[in-house]
Amino acid sequence: MTALTYPDALIRRVLDQTKTIAMVGASANWVRPSNFAMKYLQQRGYRVIPVNPGSAGETIHGEMCYAGLGDIPDGYEMVDIFRRSEDAGAIVDEAISHKGIKGILTVWLQLGVIDADAAARAEAAGLAAIMDRCPKIEYGRLNHELGWAGINTGVISSKRPRLR
Repeated sequence: MTALTYPDALIRRVLDQTKTIAMVGASANWVRPSNFAMKYLQQRGYRVIPVNPGSAGETIHGEMCYAGLGDIPDGYEMVDIFRRSEDAGAIVDEAISHKGIKGILTVWLQLGVIDADAAARAEAAGLAAIMDRCPKIEYGRLNHELGWAGINTGVISSKRPRLR
């Protein structure tokens, strides 16, 4: 399979038009990539609503977690899918069914999550579809942060420390 490519203008438009993200597969476990991505995106001004049936009713990073997309009482522009490729199609179909109700504009399948048929269904329904990418990484890349590795802490530097 060839690499999936998306124009920076598309990625930037999606990130700019998105204010609220429903993150399917969000985890309360701080070592999981979804937890780190959720926290990072919140720190950049996005509201991220966790969706995980196993954590429904609990809070993750201050947001109530819901069992499914249809359970979220508020609107959201993006569905970010942190699930296996074989699970993505059903989630995309659920997003399509809630598109008009919730204001969904984009389905975003995380790194390693690829379902070309689901992406085609989303695009046919008028949604933007991005696969095999991470909004946290793309935000960092487009905003010139060291977010690629998640190390934008200031602790790691290529400069020699000053001796006193």
